[in-house]
Amino acid sequence: MSDKSSRKVHDSMGELEVPADALWGAQTQRAVDNFPISGLAMPRRFIAALGLVKWAAAGANAELGLLKTERAVAIQKASLAVADGVHDRQFPIDVFQTGSGTSSNMNANEVIANLASGILGSEVHPNDDVNMCQSSNDVIPTCVHVSASLAIHNELLPALKHLAETLEKKADETRTVVKTGRTHLMDAMPVTLGQELDGWRSQIEHANERLGETLRRLAALAQGGTAVGTGINAHPKFGRKVATLLGERTGVEFTQASSLFESLSSQDAAVEASGQLKVLAVSLTKIANDLRWMNSGPLAGLGEIELPALQPGSSIMPGKVNPVIPEAVAMVCAQVIGNDATITLAGQSGNFQLNVMLPLVAHNLLQSIEILSNACRCLADKAIAGFVVNADNINRALDRNPILVTALNPVIGYEKGAAVAKVAYKKGRPVKDVAKEMTDLSDKELDRLLDPAALTKGGIQH
Repeated sequence: MSDKSSRKVHDSMGELEVPADALWGAQTQRAVDNFPISGLAMPRRFIAALGLVKWAAAGANAELGLLKTERAVAIQKASLAVADGVHDRQFPIDVFQTGSGTSSNMNANEVIANLASGILGSEVHPNDDVNMCQSSNDVIPTCVHVSASLAIHNELLPALKHLAETLEKKADETRTVVKTGRTHLMDAMPVTLGQELDGWRSQIEHANERLGETLRRLAALAQGGTAVGTGINAHPKFGRKVATLLGERTGVEFTQASSLFESLSSQDAAVEASGQLKVLAVSLTKIANDLRWMNSGPLAGLGEIELPALQPGSSIMPGKVNPVIPEAVAMVCAQVIGNDATITLAGQSGNFQLNVMLPLVAHNLLQSIEILSNACRCLADKAIAGFVVNADNINRALDRNPILVTALNPVIGYEKGAAVAKVAYKKGRPVKDVAKEMTDLSDKELDRLLDPAALTKGGIQH
């Protein structure tokens, strides 16, 4: 580098050059040089959490009399600028770095110290001031929990609520649409479309409940444990004050973890959260695939509904329209399930007093939350809210469904019912017509017993 394009910085390992316009220092530059692996920087939400934690730490240190007020204020102003995304380009370190995330912690310390020095008009030290009472070993686990908690609270839970409300509205609109039920992908007893959608709604609401339970454990923070969980070099009240300040700033009731040794050495709460995201992904996959089947056709498939036409479906087949939103959602779900497998393996990498795959946990967990949040809104707004029911196709299949004969079991018995069903299926005739020929039941009795709408309400037909 030329003199104009770089400047010299130093750390405990010696001197080196960084870009002239970089706010970071030597430790960040060493990490940039050491880890040219994926080109994936740490997620925006994680950088925001770093800024918030440094803001809270400076406030706690000022309250405890460890940091002069004017110095703390300068650090806090710089930290909030980082939290707000003003300086995201100053956080270039690869996700695949030192497993403790020390490089990312020092990246934040150096950038904030540089900014705070400009605000204060005198030097602010990245380690002695910005990192006071902290270690990377408690800052990074804290940031994993803070970033995931905020992303779930502010993005995923509202998206789930929106999807559940959309499903509830559509279920109400279609509550009288009777269709052929299917088990094993084969014709079964009738259900209403509203009942089918209500099952989906219940899945989403249960996902919301599960995540709510997990959030209580994600809100417990490692801050105050410092290097190995003992709190060495930190004021005994520091961690609790950081949690309180973070809660006041974000509206999330953060607490200090009851065991700092657990919170440094394990990522069990993050693994649990990822597991709940996986359950949601499984639910969304089921919904997306049901929509694809119901939309299949338009002539050779089920053709029960018509999803909104969003874009041409083929570069070679004119007029083809595909179920692109359910397909995109299914791919999101596959990614989330893969992320969960990675987080599970990363969670196993706690050796003695520290987990050493923290950046990977943060990246995958936050990606899963983000893409699930977006997928839920896309599914609600671009697929479910606007699909149209193809009543003619539904009624045609329902009238010819041989499994309707199940309703006759209490009257004519299983064996006789099976015989009626086989004839109806083989000849492609309505069950009612065949049953009239093969039983002593009258038209009136058959109309009552085989009424598809009545059959969706369960019970025994008499």
